[in-house]
Amino acid sequence: MPKKEITSNKELVAYCGLYCGACGFYLKGRCPGCPYMKGSSCKIRICCLEQGYSSCADCREYEDTRECKKYKKIIAKIICFIFRLDRQACIRQIRKLGIQGYADTMAAQKKKVIKKGAF
Repeated sequence: MPKKEITSNKELVAYCGLYCGACGFYLKGRCPGCPYMKGSSCKIRICCLEQGYSSCADCREYEDTRECKKYKKIIAKIICFIFRLDRQACIRQIRKLGIQGYADTMAAQKKKVIKKGAF
């Protein structure tokens, strides 16, 4: 299967704020993107679906995602630390730009996640 191009698509913003449209698994056709996954046990995804949210940015219970137990899993913290990723910055950007603006920005930058210190 040929590799897909990175394009802006608000439907490819994952519930946690990652941009699936720039993810290698999505681009190589090995993943449909978070919003289209079937049978996922991701607690963030389940919460957003139950609440009718397009992402954690819609949640007003926690202004800061670091307060949410579903969002701050240890494995995600380790990965973010090692690769200097800032998933919380993704949620802040969605709140600031809107989901389409965020998708536009991430597609233009060809990034699936914001690096620490970028915003």
